[in-house]
Amino acid sequence: MRLKISHVTEYHYDEPSQFSLQRLRLTPPSAVGQNVLDWSLRVEGAKPEVEYDDQFGNHVNLVSLQGEQQVTRIVAEGEVETEDRNGVTGPHTGFCPLWLFLRDTPRTKPGRLIRELIRTVNGDNELALMHALMAAIHQAVDYKPGTSNTDTTAEQAMEKKSGVCQDHAHIFVSAARALQVPTRYVSGYLMMEGKAEQAATHAWGEAHIPGLGWVGFDPANDICPDARYVRVASGLCYRDAAPVSGMRIGTPGEKLSVMVKVEDQGQMQSQS
Repeated sequence: MRLKISHVTEYHYDEPSQFSLQRLRLTPPSAVGQNVLDWSLRVEGAKPEVEYDDQFGNHVNLVSLQGEQQVTRIVAEGEVETEDRNGVTGPHTGFCPLWLFLRDTPRTKPGRLIRELIRTVNGDNELALMHALMAAIHQAVDYKPGTSNTDTTAEQAMEKKSGVCQDHAHIFVSAARALQVPTRYVSGYLMMEGKAEQAATHAWGEAHIPGLGWVGFDPANDICPDARYVRVASGLCYRDAAPVSGMRIGTPGEKLSVMVKVEDQGQMQSQS
C-alpha cells in the first residue's frame, strides 16, 4: 500500500510561553515492511537544536521555542510504501541488548490482574502463546476513549477493563514480559477502514519470537500489523516512544489538539 499521512499537533497555552524544549519522535524509518517515499517535519516558530537516533533507534528532533507564544503547531506529513508481513519485522538490531526488553517500567510493571491474565492463556510455542495473549486482552479490555491517560499503567487499565490502544499495548507488553518474552512498545499510524481522520496515533506491541525475530501484535484490534500500519518509534513503554515530549517554562495551562489523517494513496488514485 502507499499511505499518505498527515499528523498535526497544536498546543494552545493559557498564557504566552516563554521557553519550551520539545523532543519529537515523528519520523518513521525505512525498514523491513515499510519504505518512506517522502517525509517532512516542521514546527512553526521553532529553532532546530539537534537531531539524532536514540538508544532504541528512534529518530529524534529536538527543537526549542522562545518568546511570547501562545500556540505551538507541529506538522509531520509524507508518504510511506508498506507491505503485509503478518507483523514480522525481522531480527533484533540496534544498541540495546535483547534482555533489556524484559525490563519493567512503572507503566508496565505487572500486578495481580496481569498475573491472573497470563494464567488464562496457553500455547504450544511462544508464537501461539502471544496470539492467545493478544486475543485475551482484546476480549478483557474494551476500547473506550476518555477512561485513561498517558500515565495510566497496564494494571490500572486491567482494573478498569477499558482504555485505548496505548493501554492495550501496555498490558500486552507487561504480560509478555511476565512470561519471559522480550517485548517492546511501538507507536505509529494505522489506516482505519472508512475513517481517514483520527484523533490520535496508534500503538501496539512487538514480541521477540525465536526463528522469526520481532513480531507485532495489536490487542486493540486483535490482529498482527499488516500493510495498513506504519511504525514510527519503539521502546520499553509509551515514555520512550511518545510522539511529542518535553518541558516548558511558563504558566501550566495548555490545551492539546491532535489531528491524524491516514489515506491509501493507491486507492485514492484508482478512484479519481
